[in-house]
Amino acid sequence: MKILHTVEHYYPSIGGMPEVVKHLSEKLVKLGHNVTVVTTKHKDRTFSEYNGVKIEEFEIKGNYVSGIFGKRGELPRYHDLLKNSDFNVITNFAAHQWTTDACLNILDDIKAKKVFVPTGFSRLYDENFSDYFEKMKVWLKKYDMNVFLSDNYRDINFARKNGVEKRILIPNGAEEREFSIEYPGSIREELGIPKDHILILHVGSHTGTKGHKEAFEIFEKANISNASFVISANDFGDKCTKQCKKRKFYFKLNPKRVFDKKQFIVGEFSRERTVALYQEADLFLFPSNIECSPIVLFECMASKTPFLTSDVGNSAEIISWSNAGELLPTTKQTELFGLTFVDIEKSVRILENIFKDYEKRKLYAQNGFKSWKEKFSWEKIAKEYEKMYLNL
Repeated sequence: MKILHTVEHYYPSIGGMPEVVKHLSEKLVKLGHNVTVVTTKHKDRTFSEYNGVKIEEFEIKGNYVSGIFGKRGELPRYHDLLKNSDFNVITNFAAHQWTTDACLNILDDIKAKKVFVPTGFSRLYDENFSDYFEKMKVWLKKYDMNVFLSDNYRDINFARKNGVEKRILIPNGAEEREFSIEYPGSIREELGIPKDHILILHVGSHTGTKGHKEAFEIFEKANISNASFVISANDFGDKCTKQCKKRKFYFKLNPKRVFDKKQFIVGEFSRERTVALYQEADLFLFPSNIECSPIVLFECMASKTPFLTSDVGNSAEIISWSNAGELLPTTKQTELFGLTFVDIEKSVRILENIFKDYEKRKLYAQNGFKSWKEKFSWEKIAKEYEKMYLNL
């Protein structure tokens, strides 16, 4: 098959969606298919093909609501590719960004089979997008298939409510090859983490909604000692970055550190070093405010890392699938774009309990790894996409 995947950002961009589309596209190439990815032009991308996946760059940005803007001629070039190419399947990944939104008004003109992976509808409760989602009731029905990552989240519930029958559930996953490679050396030693410390990890960019503030408060207030908390996050130089660095500075100066020996480390680490952190972590702490289907939880399973997570996206569903972690008490507020917030004090107690319970952490680690091997490796998920594409 000749397949086109569209996604706002792609390798060497870092993040959840770039990782998802990269792994899926590369696996489909290995299965013998011709795969092209449409994405935003990146200053460090000096290649037009990577690991067998062809890359088509466009200097376009924006979304349906804020407006879609491109360098002269770029939007017509994109529309021409969609309407006049010989792709068998075209898949749009993620709503309210240009690679999908620029397609919505020309869906009837695209000859290829059309697939949409909404990835959560994070702006569903944003009043600025009310007209967008009114039209989405029709757009969803123009796709030949809609892929949802969860069986109970705002995007699939929206589709059900509005009579969208062409839908399928295919979850996220984690890369087998990536998590089977042993890191050369010790990431603990590199970061100055003592051997007797419990290593608690959080992975998520400085977007302001990944729960960095909450995670820090839970760790700081927990009555635990000999523990290191590491946040691995892309540094965009924004408010969240500055706040995390400020917390790190004052945390280290606190006289309590003499007695509890706690460490707080925040930094931007390469993917290789982030995977090494997963592999050496004893626990993953993830009180994120908004997600669809957190890929980090599948990466926890692949690395045998038990997790504590907010009830965000389909985290509860992932726990029911894997029995690899626990939910933190969470409040959902639809008036704030559907953001979630954990109860700090109750979460502190949960962290303290699992911190002391080695056997429970070990059981969660084993359960998660077994579940990932059986169901959630990208090799297995790519075959589900392949089957869907062939059926279409």
